[in-house]
Amino acid sequence: MSDTNRQRPATVADVARTAKVSKAQAARALGGYGAVSEPVRQKVLAAAEELNYRPNALARSMNTGRSQTIGVVIGDVENPFFGLATRGLSDTLRRRGYDVVLANTGERVDVEEDAVRVMLDKRVDGLVVSPASSAHVDHLVGALDSGRPMVFLDRSIPHLGVDSVEVDLRGLARQATAELIDAGHRRIGFLSAVDAPGGYTPDLELTNSSVAERLAGIVEACAAAGIDVDPTWIRLNLSTPEAIHAATREITSLQNAPTALIASDSMVGLEVLTTLRADAVRVPDDVSFLMFDDMPWSSLVDPPITVISQPAYDMGVLAAETLLTRLTAPGAEPVRHTLAGRVVHRESVAPVPAAKPVDA
Repeated sequence: MSDTNRQRPATVADVARTAKVSKAQAARALGGYGAVSEPVRQKVLAAAEELNYRPNALARSMNTGRSQTIGVVIGDVENPFFGLATRGLSDTLRRRGYDVVLANTGERVDVEEDAVRVMLDKRVDGLVVSPASSAHVDHLVGALDSGRPMVFLDRSIPHLGVDSVEVDLRGLARQATAELIDAGHRRIGFLSAVDAPGGYTPDLELTNSSVAERLAGIVEACAAAGIDVDPTWIRLNLSTPEAIHAATREITSLQNAPTALIASDSMVGLEVLTTLRADAVRVPDDVSFLMFDDMPWSSLVDPPITVISQPAYDMGVLAAETLLTRLTAPGAEPVRHTLAGRVVHRESVAPVPAAKPVDA
């Protein structure tokens, strides 16, 4: 179809003309601001529907001071956890009349800084962020200083005084590790993609609170059982499949190799399982295995995988609801929402084989 044959979009003036009201009345009725009688509002809405009128977002923003958009900045769009959480966010916000602008940071602070700047330039009404680091927060402070409400998803930075939606990952990791110990495991490995220059040391302070809580729970459960965690059992910086494959082979080849492995998320977990299968390491006969996040495939593989399940979709819903509440009550005290997760027991964890020594 040629440009000359295309019908131009309807304007407020077109709606006013069809409804036989003034342009000002039509604008108020369409924008939901100012005084307008119910009969006029109904005439305007009927005319808008007849003309297939779509409001101009910029004009609406100028009239109401709101863009009706929310910025969502997440760490890894490929991670199914974030996919589910984002769906919960967008479903909730859409029902409340908000659009979502999504940015993926790849867990890089510099990308997150740019994403937040772009969101502010787009005049989003608020932000939901999964901060890549608790040590680099100037851009987040700047967003807060601009008057934009913010909610942290899956992470927290307590000293910023920002609402957050999380799961008790430390408690869940502690529970799952204690169950491994009860099954006779005293050498327990942990694999994660989290960025940690220099690798794991007992005094390591991770700037990703989500992974920090998982690792802390594992270490605490081991300490409670009198187990010293060997640093070689903890493998971090596994940001590519190749790195995960190499780390899995290294950790299972140690003289004091772990008898149980915990993956920090389903993406790491899938690559660990791929490596174990390729190397003919049997789960759970040779090594027990569990991971964070309950993905559909985890119950379909052989053996089905024991997981630490998080209510990702519900976390997204609650993050959206918390932000919308903050928009109407900006001065309220910040709230740290902690949702319940659970350990889902399947068939990938078993007692330590009798042939394997268990002394730490």
